[in-house]
Amino acid sequence: MADRKFIDSLADNADFAQTVKRLYGDGKLDYQAKRYREIYDTHARKYGEGGEFYSSPGRIEVCGNHTDHNNGKVLCASISVDTLACVTPCAGKIIVDSIGFSPIEIDLNDLGVKEREKGNSASLVRGVCAYFRQNGWNLGGFCATTTSDVFRGAGVSSSACFEVLVCEILNVMYNGGSVSKVDKAKAAHYAESEYFGKPCGLLDQSAIALGGVSYIDFKSVKNMKVESIEWAFDGLNIVLINTGGDHSDLTDQYADIRLEMEAVARQFGAKKLRKVKEEDFYAGIGELQRKVSGRAILRAMHFFDENKRVDICAKAIKKANDRKFCEAINGSGTSSYLMLQNCYPLGDLDQRIPLGINLSKKCEGVKAVRVHGGGFAGTVIAYVDNCGLDSYVAKMRSVFGENNVYVIGVRNDGTRKVF
Repeated sequence: MADRKFIDSLADNADFAQTVKRLYGDGKLDYQAKRYREIYDTHARKYGEGGEFYSSPGRIEVCGNHTDHNNGKVLCASISVDTLACVTPCAGKIIVDSIGFSPIEIDLNDLGVKEREKGNSASLVRGVCAYFRQNGWNLGGFCATTTSDVFRGAGVSSSACFEVLVCEILNVMYNGGSVSKVDKAKAAHYAESEYFGKPCGLLDQSAIALGGVSYIDFKSVKNMKVESIEWAFDGLNIVLINTGGDHSDLTDQYADIRLEMEAVARQFGAKKLRKVKEEDFYAGIGELQRKVSGRAILRAMHFFDENKRVDICAKAIKKANDRKFCEAINGSGTSSYLMLQNCYPLGDLDQRIPLGINLSKKCEGVKAVRVHGGGFAGTVIAYVDNCGLDSYVAKMRSVFGENNVYVIGVRNDGTRKVF
């Protein structure tokens, strides 16, 4: 547990410097020392001196756009921004005091679903606790002060980052670190789907819990196949562009992708598309088009193709083949645009994601670009070589705003206790 003397010496602490480099990259020591000190001071004023620090990263979807919810394959990674918490134990309740927001307080004796909480962070804490109790893991109270530089609206999963953070605090403080990374992801997913009320797959929570680049096959959600892959492309920079747009009214459009894929699957006697043989799907399209929409058929076509692209991307990273990797990413982008159809909402005239994609394609040094994450509004991800990076970032910032373009790195640690 950190104390005042330890916090005041962070900038000169060699172990902290190594931790900062590992979690956040080079050149971040002074900023992170100040950030850790400020959150400690805020926590100490309200909850007393002393505290443990926990860090939970954001994530990117490398490949596998809208495949996880139908038991598909994904390639994802945790990244070098995080939600940071200073935590002390307390009895009988959990208080999460996020800087800039009203505190959340959860009674550990009252863990049922609350309709009034759906859509807000209190439901995520309560849902995580309920999952821990249902699975026989220990629960205990804590007070946490949190701050985050996981940029909102850019599709890097601030909600999943928060959920897995709560899981890891309970894991370390009350379960001796015995809850596995996969189980933490499942607990967080349960909280978001059952308590928060958002229909989602397991990609976001898995990427954040696992850390690094992860290949995940969700054919069996209970026993999903996970493989860690070392990111091999030092000369390929990852850039996120928050193109703008409001997600608040788009839940139904996100949900329709999953529901339409499942509607196709049901025509073949399955619950999920992964259980349908691709050859049977294509052989049955003549009859299928009389039972489901053409859009549902196109979205199913995307699903089958995207699973193959995930395998191609994973193999390309392992072999450090950036050309093959970028070909697959561009293929994913085209498929999301034309078949999955999640690059702009119905009736949208601004079309910010298509603008970001097509501007990117005209910039020197951009090797691959695609919609990122759920789509409809928000984020584009681009892979840019070293020579073109500065000019690309400048161009995108001139269009989308200074604070809406982020150069990020892959972080090899998932959610963890820092010290």
